[in-house]
Amino acid sequence: METKFIIVLVTTPNIDEARKISQAILGSRKAACVNVIPGVSSTYWWLDKIESAAECLLIIKTSVSQLNTVIDLVKKKHSYTTPEIIALPIVGGNADYLKWLENTLK
Repeated sequence: METKFIIVLVTTPNIDEARKISQAILGSRKAACVNVIPGVSSTYWWLDKIESAAECLLIIKTSVSQLNTVIDLVKKKHSYTTPEIIALPIVGGNADYLKWLENTLK
């Protein structure tokens, strides 16, 4: 099965940056929907030590063909040196929603 659509996960340091990134992506019609989830607690390795931070999580619904553009937009708007940008395939779901996603991204 060929994957047409993906979910891109991006963490940001605060809600303002999350909104700025989501507006840039949606404003350029590179995604059909972006969920912003504040209050994510992240623990990770950075510069050889374990760090913790309160972050926001963006859940971006887009197509495989838009991934590189989404990555570029995020990197331009993001304050982190190495922002988390991870793409996961959408392998199924509500057919009506997937049709809406396809029509929105045309």
